[in-house]
Amino acid sequence: MKTFRVELLPDNIILSVPGGTNLLKAIQESGMSIESPCGGHGTCGKCTVKLVSGTVLEPSAYQLNQELKELGYILACQVHVKDDLTLEIPEFARLTKHKVLLGDEQSEEQKKVYARYPLDPLAKRLYLEIQKPGLENQISDLDRVKAHLLKQHQIEKVDITLECLRKLSDCLRQEDWQITVTLIYIEGTYHMTDVVAGHLLEPVYAVAVDVGTTTVVTTLVDLKSGTVIDSVGTYNKQAKYGSDVISRIIYCDEHPEGLAELQQAIISTINELLEELVVKNKLTKDDILLMSVAGNTIMMHLLMQMKAAYLRLEPYIPGAVQFPTFRALELGLNIGKEAPIVIVPAVSSYVGGDITAGVLATGIIESEQLTLLIDIGTNGELVLGNNEWMVTCSCSAGPAFEGSGISCGMRAMNGAIEKVTIDAETLSITYGVIGNTKPLGICGSGIICLISELKERGIIDRSGQMDLKAKSTRIRIGNEGREYVIAYADECEGQKDIAITESDIKNLLRAKAAIFAGIRTMLAKVEMDVEDIDRFYIAGGFGNSINIKEAIKLGLLSDISLDKYKYVGNTSVQGAISVLLSIEALEKVYHIGESMTYLELSVGNAFMDEFIAALFIPHTHLELFKSINNESFN
Repeated sequence: MKTFRVELLPDNIILSVPGGTNLLKAIQESGMSIESPCGGHGTCGKCTVKLVSGTVLEPSAYQLNQELKELGYILACQVHVKDDLTLEIPEFARLTKHKVLLGDEQSEEQKKVYARYPLDPLAKRLYLEIQKPGLENQISDLDRVKAHLLKQHQIEKVDITLECLRKLSDCLRQEDWQITVTLIYIEGTYHMTDVVAGHLLEPVYAVAVDVGTTTVVTTLVDLKSGTVIDSVGTYNKQAKYGSDVISRIIYCDEHPEGLAELQQAIISTINELLEELVVKNKLTKDDILLMSVAGNTIMMHLLMQMKAAYLRLEPYIPGAVQFPTFRALELGLNIGKEAPIVIVPAVSSYVGGDITAGVLATGIIESEQLTLLIDIGTNGELVLGNNEWMVTCSCSAGPAFEGSGISCGMRAMNGAIEKVTIDAETLSITYGVIGNTKPLGICGSGIICLISELKERGIIDRSGQMDLKAKSTRIRIGNEGREYVIAYADECEGQKDIAITESDIKNLLRAKAAIFAGIRTMLAKVEMDVEDIDRFYIAGGFGNSINIKEAIKLGLLSDISLDKYKYVGNTSVQGAISVLLSIEALEKVYHIGESMTYLELSVGNAFMDEFIAALFIPHTHLELFKSINNESFN
């Protein structure tokens, strides 16, 4: 088969590509990651590259801005290589480091989270001074150690690895029957995984991982002291197969090797972060004895290379919600090969371990106060309850909050507009950009802020339609109809206007309507009103960037006292850390998963009725948002 030369600028990457190869796939296989929220179906218009030289055969119509077409841009997913090509990969098409919510894990607030349960880590090293044997006391070395663990540490169930057993007898005699044993708690039993002669004083390291649909965070923990050492995060490499979990499931269904590719993408993401932690903290991979992982149910299926197709088909049944403990070697994770991987249990197909971990971290199950926990993302998950009862549900908001389905939308990366202000008198616009660079696009938090400002300044009406009679000179008729220019080309890194269209606004309104309808429907099912809620917790990276006032004005969040709202950060990784630090916390998170009642919102018409009512700004029923016109709110 004839091959062609493909050069990627400005990176000066030269590829040798077999004829007929999909250009997007060729670029991805080179190691470069570019945007592809739709998974390469040609509908999102994000995998945009500039054709510098060469010829391509393109479909006559696909989702790409006419302005970009005229500048020579093409959609990589819609091109099959038939010629030598030189391409420029623009910054706005690249997947780069995300703005990842790591959290100040050493803050006093976080210390309270980890102190909620007694420090009794899943992995520990114990120094033992063993009674020497004699002719009158001839029990075996292993039984002697087990007897000491029971008497001195009340540890009953202990088994031992073969490698450790082979070392045991020599180690006991090298330092006059003084040894240090490494024990790891797995499913009710302590496993003795190592033994050394004498008193070993080194820290005991473990890693907690939050596997999100968009981002992944890994946190290094010293189990001996109960402290967090370091955290790093990045985007989930699965993003190149689609921005949402459904797109990724479909990719697996359509490609024979799809499931293996998706698993390898997330394993590669985690391993790169592990390597960063190891190098930064001058460790070796074998120093990490244990890992806990929290994430949504579909992410866990893909991590373990389990078929996830049935999770998106009615009646939405997962392969499992509680998972066995695996070894790192089985999953290809680069820590100690025998290190256990503890998966935080889920509740259902669309309420995963990230939510049970969040309930654990926030202490909802220990409190008398009625609490609503909400994690806003592609799939919005809600938990309502206290120490007596808890209900949970999920509502598919779609990827608009992550910048997908928005013409100039992007994830929360450097170059993303995240804050917008429109002057009440002059209608001039100012914006804040992640990384303090020239803008490349606008992310979810920026879109929420922008739409709220547009409505408040009379530029759009309650349905999101733009008023051509408004005084703003930024309203114009674009290729897709009415649009509002946020930043002109000469202000932008990508040398193209950044604008929001009426269609973009409608997409965001549908996303916010799904979240608000989920809250209303869940409250109705338990016969409660929003005013009954004592605390309203907002979790996750996207949630942490939301301006609560703007979100209420938009109709995304309920119009209740601002004092009830609290950002709680990345509760998924917080819960995963707590599991590592305390056997009681591990047992509690399983109890949480089993005790929550899942509400399926697709049953009946209640959710759809609420959804339709919530498609306006802030809502069809303005009496639900009485404080918006109150001066004390503004």
